[in-house]
Amino acid sequence: MKKGLVSIITPSYNSEKFLKSTAESIFEQSYENWEWLIVDDFSTDSSRNIIEELAAKDDRVKFHFMESNSGSGKTRNKAIEMAKGQYIAFLDSDDIWTKTKLEIQIHFMQKNNYAFSHTSYGFIDENGKIIKQTYLVSKEPVDYKMLLKRTEIGCLTAVYDAEIIGKMYMPDLRRKQDYALWLAILKKGFKSYPIANETAFYRQHSNSVTSNKFKLIGKHWVFLKKQENLNAIQATYYTICWGIGGFKKYYI
Repeated sequence: MKKGLVSIITPSYNSEKFLKSTAESIFEQSYENWEWLIVDDFSTDSSRNIIEELAAKDDRVKFHFMESNSGSGKTRNKAIEMAKGQYIAFLDSDDIWTKTKLEIQIHFMQKNNYAFSHTSYGFIDENGKIIKQTYLVSKEPVDYKMLLKRTEIGCLTAVYDAEIIGKMYMPDLRRKQDYALWLAILKKGFKSYPIANETAFYRQHSNSVTSNKFKLIGKHWVFLKKQENLNAIQATYYTICWGIGGFKKYYI
């Protein structure tokens, strides 16, 4: 594990349209001590060629090609397995970071000896146009119960210190792997410390799961019951809180 090195975890699947934009936001980081681990989930477009081109351009880019389509959880876990850095950060293949994202966040964590942090983030459409208002994180550190109520830790902003927490992987789920990982970290007694700065932009697609959040209420309830072992009353309460927060995040 290399001190101060940030391992950036990126799953990729048919991402040819956005990969270069994501890459540019990483290459332009003011904090330069990073490695970018891209795991392609058996893409059928030109993503693999683009990934090889990016690796040829910068030796900090490492990649792995899955032999079959396995889902974003397993692809992220493969990248985490490859990671050599002290810090584990996440950026999906269609999202982007601001130039000072890592500099702001790593300095914040090092200065305060925080093991886990997240930031505010904005939204862009498929053409890169900014849409809606910035999603602002809370002012208080996020613990387990708070995250059950409000899923404010955006995957594209999360960073954890593997030296303090240990290298942690995403559960073997087809969906909500990142949310389940944050809950697992917080369940160990850690908190995620918020940074108000908008350091990233989430690309919201017209046909994305998050653009149809009302359809997911039942699935979220089941997730809380099965993955978090909550009883029916608890699962219902936290699902209602989650639903209200999701409506505010994606529709207001």
